[in-house]
Amino acid sequence: MKTIVIASQNPVKIRATLNGFQRMFPAEDFWVQTVTVPSGVSRQPLSDAETLQGALNRAENASGGAPGDYWVGIEGGVTEAMGEMTAFAWIAIRSNGRVGKSRTGTFFLPGEVAELVRSGKELGEADDIVFGRNNSKQENGAIGILTGDVVDRTALYEQAVILALVPFKNMDLYGGDKG
Repeated sequence: MKTIVIASQNPVKIRATLNGFQRMFPAEDFWVQTVTVPSGVSRQPLSDAETLQGALNRAENASGGAPGDYWVGIEGGVTEAMGEMTAFAWIAIRSNGRVGKSRTGTFFLPGEVAELVRSGKELGEADDIVFGRNNSKQENGAIGILTGDVVDRTALYEQAVILALVPFKNMDLYGGDKG
């Protein structure tokens, strides 16, 4: 049984990670452990680079926080594009000196949500205010709210977890890629 150490207590991130690993490696059994570690970036990352750095930092910090076979960092972020705010997340997975990385799909945020984020709110807080929710980031998130759960936060992250695992599934092709 392989151990996945996830740098989050968020049930959405845990579910997405486990689903992704099980889909990529169906013959393997996994046990999940969670740790709380710092991201080393802003509470609400405001750029693609800062968000990726947060995911990489979380995976790295998780590897020092608990023994395992894989260490996973997931960081959600926003950035401005064409005068509008977009939301996305980066996934970083460490194992055996290698790092797999992938980014989720991106979607544009409604103006009212974007304005709250620009004023200093975290995206989850802004969603809760605008949509009258409580702790939506641990449920379906902005993407679930906006799509009527056609795509929820778990599904959005799960695909990126799968893509971040590509180097581990294809070690012969990515043998030289150590991060």
